[in-house]
Amino acid sequence: DAPAKIFERHATIGSNTQIINYTVSPDNKWCLLGGISAGSAPGVVNGNMQLYSVEKKVSQPLSGHGGSFCSIKLAGRDDMAQCLVFHEKKPEDPAHRLFVMEVGRDPSKGAPHRIPPTQIPVPPEAASDFPVSLVIDAKNDVAFLLTKAGFVYMFDIHSGKTMFRTRITQETMFVTCAQASTGAVFGITVRTGRVYRVGLNGANLIPYIVNTLRDNDLAIKVAGRLGLPGAEHLYTQQFEALMGAGQVKEAAQLVASSGSALRTPQTIARFQQIPAEHGAPQPVFQYFSTLLEHGKLNEQESIELAKPVLQQGRPQLMEKWLKDDKLHCSEALGDLIMPHDTAMALSVYLRSETHAKAIQCFVQRGEYDKIVPYSTSVGYSMDYSSMLSQLLFSNPQGALDLAKGLVSADGGPLIDIQATAEAFLSSNRVQETTAFLLEALKDNKEEHAYLQTKLLEINLIGGAPQVADAIMQNGILTHYDRAHIGKLCERAGMWQRAAEHYSDINDIKRVFKNSHQMNPEFVVTYFGKLNREQSIALLKDMMSRGPSNMQVCVEVAKKYNDELGSEELVKVFENAKATEGLYYYLGAVVNFSEDPVVHFKYIQSACMLGQFKEAERVCRDSNIYKPEQVKEYLKNAKLPDPRPLIHVCDRYDFVDELTEYLYLNSLLQYVEVYVTKVSPAKTPQVVGKLFDLGANEDFTKRILMAVGTACPVEEMVEIAEMRNRLRMLQPWLEARVATGSTEPGTHNSLGKIYIQMNKDPKAFLTNNMFYEPKVLGPFCESLDPSLAFVAYKKGAGECDDELIKISFTHGLFRDLARYLVERQDLELWAKVLTKEEGEEGDIDAEKESQRRQLIDQVVEWALPESESADEVSCTVKAFMAADLPGELIVLLERIILQGSDFSDNKNLQNLLILTAIRADHTKVASYID
Repeated sequence: DAPAKIFERHATIGSNTQIINYTVSPDNKWCLLGGISAGSAPGVVNGNMQLYSVEKKVSQPLSGHGGSFCSIKLAGRDDMAQCLVFHEKKPEDPAHRLFVMEVGRDPSKGAPHRIPPTQIPVPPEAASDFPVSLVIDAKNDVAFLLTKAGFVYMFDIHSGKTMFRTRITQETMFVTCAQASTGAVFGITVRTGRVYRVGLNGANLIPYIVNTLRDNDLAIKVAGRLGLPGAEHLYTQQFEALMGAGQVKEAAQLVASSGSALRTPQTIARFQQIPAEHGAPQPVFQYFSTLLEHGKLNEQESIELAKPVLQQGRPQLMEKWLKDDKLHCSEALGDLIMPHDTAMALSVYLRSETHAKAIQCFVQRGEYDKIVPYSTSVGYSMDYSSMLSQLLFSNPQGALDLAKGLVSADGGPLIDIQATAEAFLSSNRVQETTAFLLEALKDNKEEHAYLQTKLLEINLIGGAPQVADAIMQNGILTHYDRAHIGKLCERAGMWQRAAEHYSDINDIKRVFKNSHQMNPEFVVTYFGKLNREQSIALLKDMMSRGPSNMQVCVEVAKKYNDELGSEELVKVFENAKATEGLYYYLGAVVNFSEDPVVHFKYIQSACMLGQFKEAERVCRDSNIYKPEQVKEYLKNAKLPDPRPLIHVCDRYDFVDELTEYLYLNSLLQYVEVYVTKVSPAKTPQVVGKLFDLGANEDFTKRILMAVGTACPVEEMVEIAEMRNRLRMLQPWLEARVATGSTEPGTHNSLGKIYIQMNKDPKAFLTNNMFYEPKVLGPFCESLDPSLAFVAYKKGAGECDDELIKISFTHGLFRDLARYLVERQDLELWAKVLTKEEGEEGDIDAEKESQRRQLIDQVVEWALPESESADEVSCTVKAFMAADLPGELIVLLERIILQGSDFSDNKNLQNLLILTAIRADHTKVASYID
């Protein structure tokens, strides 16, 4: 993470100040920044420090060169004291002082700890010297002050007193640090880079304080706090003085603070000998209480305290002191506690590593499962076999717990598994034997095959088959004799377990005689372990035993259809005459199978069971079955519901056979169902077959009317015409027209009927807008050419060739003449007026006669009747184009000279004169006149 600014430098630590140290309190709530700057006098170096409170965000300037934080334990207080230890040297004052004050204490807990500043003894030759660092020895609550000139000062933080001073180098140590494990201080010099280690010499400190500093009080306190030698005589003198003055409490406190100097059996005896005052606690209890306040009792003290406390029946005090680790645990202390509290005694034995007695406690408490883990963890060996033998008769459960621990010990079993199991069995302890062997065999090793078999055997034979079943269910043992256990399971009526252990099909068949007592899911899953031949053989055997196995056999067939093959499975059910089973099996696979046999057999079984809806569904939707095969079966089956047959015949065009089947079996209602709901488009085929079968016309008409417009007209009419039954279609056709049908086929067919019946055919041909002239025209030619002419005329040019032909053939020249005039088509005129090539030399007399008759009808009737100028103009142009000047003169004379609407037409008059000039000039003069 990026650095974060905590506080600004104080004004007293300005830009002219060189920062030489920085430290933070253990709770990270106080910071101390230190620096040096040039003083007012030459050679003087001022020290400036800034104490900053992170919580309050305020600073306090201090005059001094070094400081540090530490946490110390003060007498009479439960909480630790976080103290700031720093050096003070004010510019105007030559004295150096050491300050120790507590910072950050909660005011609710009391006033903070503070020691009056103490004078630091600076030698005269180091008057201008100044500290460069102050390092804390947290292990011994000692502060080391190192100066620029190489001096080291050692202070007792609790009193602030200077305990030692010396110069260790002529150089400056520019960097220092403390070693937490030893309390020593390391420093590196500036110029030579030498590393110095400064530490407390415990063996010589107290004698130095006593003999050199002559401060007995400091010596006693430091020796007591740090447990250092050298002050024993001082303790003894002071202890005797206090005891002589009767100051028992003060004497006890002195012993507590003396380290180990006075904590001897003799001291305990001194306090025990003091008689108790009335109303006051016994001096010895007061002594032990003082020791407990200061720390932990030694072995002898713990024993002497336990004796009266246990005699007074107050073991809860012992429990509390043990919990707080105030007593020294030993075998003797455990022996004292054992009669009163085995749990507490066990705790003492465990802590004192008295293994044998700890194990005795486990036995006495019935905690046998803890014996082996404990003895293994501490490396303690013992004779477990004899212990087991004793427990087996007195406490079988305890023996089991111990045996389980012994067999599961780290590094391998500590007892013989087989021998132990036999020992349990010899006492007829099947349950305990089982529990032991389960623990011993949990690793499932091959070398334990015999024991695995034995474990299952004793439960199967010993009346606890459910236990053996649970063991096999868990699958934790796999090396036992499967064939032997399979027979035992079969003998115990555990059919499923027996089946799991057999591989021979004969054994499996024998067990599966009881399949009705097995879980169906198990049976189905079990087939997955068999090969194809075994599965088929077992299925046949199960089906041969009656319908009770049918349902589970169906589930097997459904699940393993792909593996076993539908052909074989069908045979199994058919051989057992299990049509219902076959139906349910095939019903599960038919939608996914592409085997025609599956689809056929499913249809067959559905029909046999009366499941006609399902048979109909497959016949309708399946593309797999063989149509001919299914059709023949359904026909021969003569089902009361022929809809499956209807779908097969419809899909694969067996319509004639279907119609014949339904008709001959008096299933006429299904004929109507077929043409109205299944396939209206095939009505013509059905009706045609009904015609051939001589069915009642009323029935045929009824189904036609029921189908209505859904029946294709052209095909229906064609079939009716082939059988000369067209008139029968009249009601159906008229009904179609009535519904607004404009299909040409409908109107063509109706027209044929009207023409045959002579039911005002001319009006139909003239007025009907939807028939096809090219269809009705040829139909009329053989019956009435004039009707054919009307039909061709209706074609509006599409049938001109046919119209001309019939007119010439049957002499319908007047009708043709009127048609030509009305059409106003020069190309059409050319077809009738123009001579064909080859006619010049050898004129066809008949064709010429026909042309002549046509021209006469045009001149005499058709054109004179016209009142249309366009018709006259087109006719004249046609005669001119056909190069018929003589005929044109006759035509024009008929129009102009015999009186008509066009007699005064100048263009026609001029045309008549010009034509006469070219063809018959004898008439020119008369025309002009």
